Order: sequence, then structure tokens, then C-alpha cells
Amino acid sequence: MNNLQKIQHVMEFPPAEQQHGFALKLMELLVIPTFVIDASGKVLIWNRACERLTGVPAYEVLGTADHWRSFYSERRPTLADLVIQGRTGEVHALYDQHAHRSEGADNLCAENWCEMPRVGKRRYLAVDASPIYDAEGRLVAVVETLRDMTDEKRAQVALEQLATRDGLTSLANRRCFDDTLAAEWQRALRQQQPLSLLMVDVDNFKQYNDAYGHLGGDECLQRIANAVASEMRANDLVARYGGEEFAVILPNQALKGAAIVAERIRCRVEQLHLPNLGSDAHVVTVSIGAATALPSVDTDPSQLVATADSALYRAKHMGRNRISLPFQEPDTAASRA
Repeated sequence: MNNLQKIQHVMEFPPAEQQHGFALKLMELLVIPTFVIDASGKVLIWNRACERLTGVPAYEVLGTADHWRSFYSERRPTLADLVIQGRTGEVHALYDQHAHRSEGADNLCAENWCEMPRVGKRRYLAVDASPIYDAEGRLVAVVETLRDMTDEKRAQVALEQLATRDGLTSLANRRCFDDTLAAEWQRALRQQQPLSLLMVDVDNFKQYNDAYGHLGGDECLQRIANAVASEMRANDLVARYGGEEFAVILPNQALKGAAIVAERIRCRVEQLHLPNLGSDAHVVTVSIGAATALPSVDTDPSQLVATADSALYRAKHMGRNRISLPFQEPDTAASRA
């Protein structure tokens, strides 16, 4: 028997019944987590790799439609369920934006975070759902395969944070500030809401650096960053604008509210009691310029930044450790404890 004959002998297929059993056994032993649901949404196959990934043994889900419990705490369809139920149009609402249909096929592909209640760990899964049709073209089952991409996703998030976070303070960096301000400006324009901005500058920071060195200066900036961030709402953004200057974006906040936030920040920094003999208060303080705009098609975010910068300059000119609002006379522009 030559090599070709040997190969042909090995590749000979068993009878139909044996083929079916062989296919089931092959799927059971696949290293890729895989499950199959029938046209009624009940689990036909739950392979060993799926057991390892979810922590759920096959006997708990076979013959049931409870497979969703392996991935979520609250009931929601898996990708295979969307295919079976003809609800593929909902994929973008239920999965991350990576969801898409494969080119030239009926396969549905998506990615999202899953809670994985049994193993107690959130996992980021890439999912493929492939329909199976009978000879008459009827949908009889769907095969769903899963890939654990948690490590890759976390690495991607870490890289994104490096691109948008300041290395010293962990606040948003200048690039993130510019992008966020542009996005919030457009949102405020659509919703006709005010958008406020605070420019916060550390007073006499050069003297502090000279007295305590660069390491002391770095620690000072970190503590101020934490103090400023502690006064923020969930949708506000604090960024390190550059050097010893910080910027705060306050969506849907009028000037009066922005002034209140600014004064809280000023007080919080002063109460850190970081010693600085170069200032009148003998502690590290900040000056803050505030500005508010109601965006229109004839304006842009740079005008808001310029207004806040001018207000900050006035606060510095008037003696530091104070806030300044735009278009105010000097005797009413500053607020000081």
C-alpha cells in the first residue's frame, strides 16, 4: 500500500449513523468553548471547553433554555438566541460596537463583557453564532463558539489609558481634554444646555519646586489632582492641562454652579495645608478662572477656553488664591474665604 492509498484509507468515512456520533464526539472534545441550541432555544450540546469557561457542567443546561445564566446575572439572550428568534437587528443594542455580520454568510459575530456568575469573574468574550439549516432550508439549530479575549481587552484598555491619561496624576491628559471638550460642546449644542469650564493654576509653584525639589513638586501636584477630582460629578472631567495647570469640564452647569464648584476646589486645596512660604497664606493655594457658554453654530470651544483663561489671569493679577468669573468688575469678580 503506497502513501496515497494509506491516506485514502484513513480518510474513508464511516456509515451515516457513525458519522453523526463522530461529529458529536468531535464537538464535545473541541478545545474551543461551544454550545448548540435547537429551534426552540434548548441546549443540545454543551462541550467540555464550555464547561471549563463558564464553570457550568453540561448536565445543568442540556435540554433547557437556561444557558443565559452561565453568562449573565439577569435574563438576556445569547447571540445564538438572537439568531434562533430572528432578532439579529438587536445585536448592536445588546453587544459592543464590534458586533457585525460576517461577509457572505449568515454567521453573526460580536464581542462583549460577560458577568460569568458561576466563576465569579467578568470575561470579555468574542462570540460567533452559526445557523444550521435542514435540506428544506429550515433553521433547525445554531452553533455558538466563544473565545476568551479578556487579557487582550484589558491590554487594549491599558494602552488607551496610556494615550489619554497623564502619567503623573492619572487624570485625563491634554489630548483627552481637547477631545472631550469638543464632544461636550457638540452635545451641549444639540441639547441647548450650558457648558462650563474651570482653569485651575497652582499659585507660586516655582517657589514650591525650588524649596522641595521636583519629587516634592510631583507629590504636590498629585495631591492637588486628587483634591480637585474629589469635587467632581460622574460626568465631569478633570484634566492636567499642562505643568501646574488643571482644567475642569462641567457639562450642563451654569456659571453660578461653576463658581460654587470652583470655590469648593479652592477651599479643598487650601485645606491640604501643604506648606509654601512663597505664598501669603504660607500654604499651597490655587487660582481659578471660570467661564460658561451656551454653544451656538457661530461659536467654538476655543472661545470658552479663552474666556476661562482670561478669568484665571485676573485671579492671578488680583492676588491669587481666589476665583474669578468673566465680565465682572474686580470688586465682585473674586471670591475668597
